[in-house]
Amino acid sequence: MEKKLVSAVFLNRGRAVSSLTDSSEYASGDAALLAQLYSDRGADVLLVFDQSEGDEEHDDSLTLMRRMARITDIPMWGAGNVKRVEDVKKILYAGCRKAVLNASKPSNLEMLREVSERFGREKIAVCMAPGKDPELSKEQLGLVAAYADCVILLADSVQSAELRGFNDRLRELSDQGAGSLETVLWLTEECPDAQTCASLLREDLAAGIGGRMTQDTEADLMEYKVCLKELGVDMNTYSCSVSWDDLKKDSSGLVPVVVQDYRNEEVLMVAYMNREAFENTVRTGRMTYWSRSRGELWLKGLTSGHFQYLKEMRVDCDNDTLLARISQIGAACHTGNRSCFYRSVLKKDTPQRNPMKVFEDVYGTIEDRKAHPKEGSYTNYLFDKGIDKILKKCGEEATEIVIAAKNPNPEEIKYEMADFLYHMMVLMAARDITWDDIAQELANRE
Repeated sequence: MEKKLVSAVFLNRGRAVSSLTDSSEYASGDAALLAQLYSDRGADVLLVFDQSEGDEEHDDSLTLMRRMARITDIPMWGAGNVKRVEDVKKILYAGCRKAVLNASKPSNLEMLREVSERFGREKIAVCMAPGKDPELSKEQLGLVAAYADCVILLADSVQSAELRGFNDRLRELSDQGAGSLETVLWLTEECPDAQTCASLLREDLAAGIGGRMTQDTEADLMEYKVCLKELGVDMNTYSCSVSWDDLKKDSSGLVPVVVQDYRNEEVLMVAYMNREAFENTVRTGRMTYWSRSRGELWLKGLTSGHFQYLKEMRVDCDNDTLLARISQIGAACHTGNRSCFYRSVLKKDTPQRNPMKVFEDVYGTIEDRKAHPKEGSYTNYLFDKGIDKILKKCGEEATEIVIAAKNPNPEEIKYEMADFLYHMMVLMAARDITWDDIAQELANRE
């Protein structure tokens, strides 16, 4: 079984905080950017603990979870503020792959079977702290094994007697056929070395580990996973089906790399790799090149902070050019522009045919009207009239689509759909929702 390296984001009053026990603001407090950082750095799972109090603060946390789900590429597991079945539904609908119930709360154990049968056992996890929480009875533990997919164990130390005893109970339960149950260990205090983590992850029940060592925003989690793999643990690391020897090099022994944003497919830059740069990129997941001007290895972002995290690498038909699809932090170009290709030197005036680009262009015009009103603009008329008028128009245009769909002429429905999409974009701009938000929301749905 492939083991998981787990990071966590702790939410309190709409911001990221340091830990389960420390409510001081973490870094910038931007939970979504923190989630993206862990995702890019190599975490396999993101635990999200909502420590807020009250329904209003909980709703703020759910909104943050949705943002986090849209910009991360790893599964999110949501924990905290589960008081009723509807809360589990909200966590899953916010983009989390699993909802985590607190086993120390009797009400959570009571609803365990219901939420497991309603949403699926694979979407339910249970969190507990052996030695701190009340000890579960054999019947309660059997309930967890039958209706939860995973147990998250909170512990100060890997050497605690309570933790070892609890693991023995889980193993005995599993041996008796009560249900396959994976465990994820979350260390609140200790920061064990890779050798210690490897010995823990070799256990059959162990599915993953996390804690202080995975919370460090400067830590190279991918490198940590490589170390664990070298110690015999099956980890999710990069593997490339093409070796450096398979590639055709230029006269200097280099291979050009076209670098592309994996989200919107924008071409960002072109650079070169030698063997060391190629192998370092595959090992760490961070784009490394050979600087021809400086004659040295170049880890992109080391001085600027504008790192590039590899998502996919492709090779062309001749094996002499690589295409790297990456997550770009900040600007790719040394001039501060997002892309090195920011200057147009020749352009034929042709209509845009890329559907997503057309949507973005129209949306951009609507946003510009919102920021810089233009006399006589219908868009500004809608903004001036307010949200009720915009909603009324969206409803009217949706009805026009239904009427047009009954007409055998396909041109009419195209026209009405375009009208509806325009008014919907006005609504999006009024509520500060972008096409990227919508695209990511759809991508996160199963």
